[in-house]
Amino acid sequence: MDMFAELSHKIEGKGIRIVFPEADDVRVLGAAVRLKSDNLVEPILLGEPTAVQALAKKNLWNIEGLTIIDPNHYDEFDAMVDEFVKVRKGKATEEQARTILLDRAYFGTMLVQMDQADAMVCGAVYSTGDTVRPALQIIKTKPGVTRTSGAFVMIPPQMDGQKLVFADCAININPDAQALAEIAVESANTAKIFGIDPRVAMLSFSTKGSAKSEDVDKVIEATRIAHELAPELELDGELQFDTAYSTVVANQKAPESKVAGQATVYIFPEIQSGNIGYKIAQRLGNYQAVGPILQGLNKPVSDLSRGCVEEDVYKVSIITANQTLV
Repeated sequence: MDMFAELSHKIEGKGIRIVFPEADDVRVLGAAVRLKSDNLVEPILLGEPTAVQALAKKNLWNIEGLTIIDPNHYDEFDAMVDEFVKVRKGKATEEQARTILLDRAYFGTMLVQMDQADAMVCGAVYSTGDTVRPALQIIKTKPGVTRTSGAFVMIPPQMDGQKLVFADCAININPDAQALAEIAVESANTAKIFGIDPRVAMLSFSTKGSAKSEDVDKVIEATRIAHELAPELELDGELQFDTAYSTVVANQKAPESKVAGQATVYIFPEIQSGNIGYKIAQRLGNYQAVGPILQGLNKPVSDLSRGCVEEDVYKVSIITANQTLV
């Protein structure tokens, strides 16, 4: 089976509830209809019911059995307002909460917070900031994790090739050593979701002291912290990309490393190199880049690209549903 067939098999029939705040978008509704039909997800659609029904009718989609919620007419809205005020700890009054929660990204995030949904997929219309901000304010990060991060699963063009994880390529511009270590541990967890045995390389322009710089020192410190956070992980640094990837180079530059030459998870020292790196692999190496996958939250929230197509929404939803199983 290919990767998405495997991921689909894991969630089939489990009734995982994903809320879609942009249900009146044709890409989102089309994906939700397919997910329900394939028995992979129980979609919760946010929007004005007649608008959603009209869109479904126009596209000849059967949405019978799909849950549609209009935030403007929600029976448990008062309870949601109370919970939001409690979660925000004085940063929003009840009156402010009643306005904020009419925003569907906030409303959907609160459904996840209140266990009315298991996860949220958003971003076909909303920006990344407007998708991630409610998650950080309400769901928050896991204990011991100070920030969320964005990973890509890199799928090779050949079927028998090794899938890789690249992070952080999407969220943190210049993470410090602590954040970099947390990103490494969370990225290893992401790798496991995709059936990848995590061997984590902390990347640098230096291998084992071949160059001196504050940037290198940050990666060395991040490696030390990551070992403390997850001593069971196969993780090493600082390593140049070729040392982490190539057994030939690894034997020359880092022969004692258990990760060099066989890394599957690549942690970039800052977002510029991460973003450039995954796009080079995508364009020159013909890798398929799946993501960004948001990591580190207490409950899964996934951010779509506003340029996405229906297939992207469908696949991101499958990934998000698998995150609920971890």
